[in-house]
Amino acid sequence: MATRKVLTGARVVLPTGTVDGGRVFVEGTRITGPSPADAETVDVSGHWLVPGFVDIHNHGGGGASFSGPAEDVLTAVRTHRRHGTTTLVASTVTDDMDILTRQAGLLSELAEQGDIAGIHFEGPFISPCRKGAHSEALLRDPEPAEVRKLVDAARGHAKMVTLAAELPGGIDSVRLLAEHGVIAAIGHTDATYEQTVEAIEAGATVATHLFNAMPALGHRAPGPIAALLEDERVTVELINDGTHLHPAALELAFHHAGPDRVAFITDAMDAAGIGDGRYMLGPLEVEVSEGVARLVEGGSIAGSTLTQDRAFRRAVTVDHLSVEHAVAALSANPARLLGMYDRVGSLEPGKDADLVLLDADFALKGVMRRGEWVIDPQLASTTRR
Repeated sequence: MATRKVLTGARVVLPTGTVDGGRVFVEGTRITGPSPADAETVDVSGHWLVPGFVDIHNHGGGGASFSGPAEDVLTAVRTHRRHGTTTLVASTVTDDMDILTRQAGLLSELAEQGDIAGIHFEGPFISPCRKGAHSEALLRDPEPAEVRKLVDAARGHAKMVTLAAELPGGIDSVRLLAEHGVIAAIGHTDATYEQTVEAIEAGATVATHLFNAMPALGHRAPGPIAALLEDERVTVELINDGTHLHPAALELAFHHAGPDRVAFITDAMDAAGIGDGRYMLGPLEVEVSEGVARLVEGGSIAGSTLTQDRAFRRAVTVDHLSVEHAVAALSANPARLLGMYDRVGSLEPGKDADLVLLDADFALKGVMRRGEWVIDPQLASTTRR
């Protein structure tokens, strides 16, 4: 018989609003309706109960990356689960095409096992003008045949491809991705406003870490930022670590896109959950100092050391977003984007029992994934009803 639990007393954030002193019933791996009398009761009074976080752009953590062997991938997955990310898309970085296709095969096996939710290819189809922490020598134009190689190598688990649509083949590749049900994301781009509009019309639906690795918003040349913010079909990724974005830029994005079109991402690299030191991001060496990752050669910001629990806490305590809007950005919106909202992204009966327990100050205290505690809150009041 499946284990039955009822979590009681928390402020529960539901799609319809926040319920004080709410109850969430869990049976086996799922959230259910009211449980029978033999359910285990866990008193979580004084806490917030929110859906597990969904990260659609993440390169690694715990000293390991998603460009490494299976054991490294699983180390990174477990690291982020301990910080509340119960659904994670593994992102690769620019590398040789043969290496990327082999890695796609490995990651697809882990997706089939349910360890990750799919694969995001960030590069090599990006602009050398906006390469950020990607090796310029390995960049290439987004020719549809080349893009198709990566999609095919992922065996149905390619969720997103970031590309610079202004490059030769870019618009045709956006159409190709849309036809195959893969998210086309505009990022690491030097596109004009007009070129970005064309890409959106062709089927692009995501802005890869909006503001970062793209031309700044200009009053005569508005560039990609204006086009991506104004179109209701586009979800904008934001890295809310206090380094990648000024709070005013985050506020601008929320104001213009609205709370239903923002997805907080980590863009995390190996150092997430570990600390300062030297790491590799694909073929490039990175120095992490005071939590900020930069390339050793050139000094470009090289991903982040962010975890989603920190992004959530910053959203409500520094950016002064409502808890409901933070939940949308960290759970519901990315789940909808991935086509997984029927399973994850909210605390509703029938969905996976993925949830995060936060104290009154929004510090993480517990994580449950598919009905099992990843971090057991070890609260004193655990009884049988």
